[in-house]
Amino acid sequence: MAVNPNIKIVVADDSGTMRIMFKQILNKAGYENLVMAVNGADGIEKVKAEKPDLVISDWNMPQMDGLEFLQALRTMDEFKSLPFIMATAQSDKAQQIAIMDAGGNGHVPKPFDEAQISKAIEMAFSGEITDKTSVKKQRQVVGGRVELNVAHIQITDHLALGALKHRIDQGEVEPVHFDLTTSLKAGWNPIQEGLENGEIDCAFVLAPIAMDLFAYDSPIKLVLFAHKNGSTFIRSRHYDPRFDSLQSFYRYKVVDIPHKMSVHHMLAHQFLKELGLKPGVPGKKAINVRFEVVPPVKMPGIMQENEDVAGFMVAEPVATKAIVGEIGNLEFYSASRWDNHPCCIVAMQEDFIQKHPEAAQEFVSLLVETGEYIENDKTRAAQIAVRFLDPEGKLGLNPQVLQNVFSQPKAIRWDGLYPVAEDLDRIQKYMHDVMEIGRIIDLDRFIEKRFADQAYK
Repeated sequence: MAVNPNIKIVVADDSGTMRIMFKQILNKAGYENLVMAVNGADGIEKVKAEKPDLVISDWNMPQMDGLEFLQALRTMDEFKSLPFIMATAQSDKAQQIAIMDAGGNGHVPKPFDEAQISKAIEMAFSGEITDKTSVKKQRQVVGGRVELNVAHIQITDHLALGALKHRIDQGEVEPVHFDLTTSLKAGWNPIQEGLENGEIDCAFVLAPIAMDLFAYDSPIKLVLFAHKNGSTFIRSRHYDPRFDSLQSFYRYKVVDIPHKMSVHHMLAHQFLKELGLKPGVPGKKAINVRFEVVPPVKMPGIMQENEDVAGFMVAEPVATKAIVGEIGNLEFYSASRWDNHPCCIVAMQEDFIQKHPEAAQEFVSLLVETGEYIENDKTRAAQIAVRFLDPEGKLGLNPQVLQNVFSQPKAIRWDGLYPVAEDLDRIQKYMHDVMEIGRIIDLDRFIEKRFADQAYK
């Protein structure tokens, strides 16, 4: 359904940075008639005064949050059916359900792009509800090999997939049971949706995202860790130890993270909490450090332009490029706080495992072998990474930068990828008990160990 680009949209977000990003993304999507509000209470006043065609709101805001904003509008006869989209970092399933139960017309998890917000707007005006029920995918089998579509994003965490693809393309290995297709996604949201609706057979994805999907009955299994270590906390160059303690520097500032359901969020939260601070998102609880979800590639530019952003935590190579470009300085490597920690995992559709166990086994075994292949020659791995992660040259990667990444103390590792339930339990308990996000899941049901057992035999 085509939507008139001249519709009036009220956008509510208490973050100045996020309001700028909203405007840029909506403008790219063709929508320029925008009215900005700084929280839910301001949003109600703007809606009453401007009579918009659509509301797009953040969730976490002081005074009146996005959910309260939505609920208030639904009590007013004039605005009972006003299309309302929640565009927020509240990307776990429980929050999505709460939005729809309150009468929302859609939900777009941050970070999002113009294609994702355009789709959400079209759905809101059509009255359709996105069906995220997992479907049984019909996969082609040619010559005894089943198609295997594996999704990833542009980070070094997913290099094992790229290196395996390289080995297959070069004829170094020839799978007997599957034909590999890799699918580069713009961010975590398309991967999350693809796993949820069954369009993606397998994905390299943040462990907490996969765990949250499993908690709400998405039929996926963890078959392997994708890597260990590999993330970095970058502190703004505006920090001056002559005048600031770390506590005073971060207080009342912003720290950017790639996703709410991430180990980056967890480790950054731990670090700031140990400084005696109260990190979190705006809402009912008092905080003095604000987390914002931002696309990884945009983090350095946002921090460079905005002194309110004190730091960000991100995967490589974004962090190293920020240091080399003198945008920020190293605060800590993730491995210095938790050595050999998991971050991304390999999630596979249960339907694929049941129908094609030989292909699943071969894929896991080749990933384990490829992890050792990377570790044994980091120069070769860096060259493969540039071609796989930056095929169009948009990130400006070069082998030397990646070799520097791979040679860091406690650097990212691709060996020892056997899935350890205790590590995942440590993540879920901290996030659930301390950060109050996510659900506790049965890890024995979530982890499918038989393929890793065979691969490491």
